[in-house]
Amino acid sequence: MKNWQEQLRYDPIPPLVSSNEAVTYFVRRDLLEEEVSSISHLWELPEAQKICKNQLVDGSWKYPGKKPVVYPEHHYSLVETWKQFRFLVEKYEFTKEHPCARKAAEYLFSCQTEEGDIRGMIANQYATYYTGAIMSLLIKAGYEDDSRIEKGFQWLLSMRQDDLGWTIPILTVHFDRETMYKLTSQYCEPVQPDRSKPFSHNWTGMVLRAFAAHKKYRKSREAAIAGTLLKSRFFQKDVYTSYQKASYWVKFQYPFWWNNLVSALDSLSLIGFTKDDPDIKKALEWFIDHQQEDGLWKISYVEPEKKRTESAKEKEMKLWVSLAICRILKRFYG
Repeated sequence: MKNWQEQLRYDPIPPLVSSNEAVTYFVRRDLLEEEVSSISHLWELPEAQKICKNQLVDGSWKYPGKKPVVYPEHHYSLVETWKQFRFLVEKYEFTKEHPCARKAAEYLFSCQTEEGDIRGMIANQYATYYTGAIMSLLIKAGYEDDSRIEKGFQWLLSMRQDDLGWTIPILTVHFDRETMYKLTSQYCEPVQPDRSKPFSHNWTGMVLRAFAAHKKYRKSREAAIAGTLLKSRFFQKDVYTSYQKASYWVKFQYPFWWNNLVSALDSLSLIGFTKDDPDIKKALEWFIDHQQEDGLWKISYVEPEKKRTESAKEKEMKLWVSLAICRILKRFYG
């Protein structure tokens, strides 16, 4: 038994290794350190192929819901492409070696501005958080050394607050509801940040994923500073009203979208923080204390305990979240 497993009351390996083919593959490779077949084996799974089949010629995916008129025209395509690219990269480890991932990456890069940010998630406003999160996927897909990624990092570094963390620039300035709606649905010049305002742990957490994914930038002083800010806010509410409740720390999903305790620790474990750090120790102990008897973790610890049947989607999400937690524990405890 590995050191990380000895920290737990229940063994998570049996339920994970007997689950779906992709989860089982990563359990054997990442947790048990067994020899496995080429990652391209997962690319051929029906679930992955279904995603690829729905890709459009330009590399994007069609947004399935209603599309109210909004700026820019590519907003909904960008949102849906980010969503689907997450699944390909995080659940099946697609890289640019596969044409589907390559086309998707080029579509995402086509939304990069001359300044360096990915534009279009909130009209023409700066979206530091999505730029970082999208960059993390592109890096994992094999674009780590691409000049467009470097351009993105330089932009992210230029957009820090005075405290050296990140927020969403438009949130640092007070606007009435009508003006805010206009800024986020029509063409308007990007709002420049009030850098004296404090960082947001939610948006810093999403930006930090790009640094954690990059072999050079994860070792940078800037990543260490931002990581220190992020962990200082564990279990606290955010300073901005968007996703403000402290309970968002313990509401999980995989692939990662919003910041939470799993996604934050995933980044911090790669940046170089150790289990002896008081904030990290507190978070790790929380996971150890909240493991279920079946060896897994719930996807949300927000709702009060009540008996109900989990949906198939929730059961699968629980497996992926638990795998992510086990990877984190293994990095910290060995």
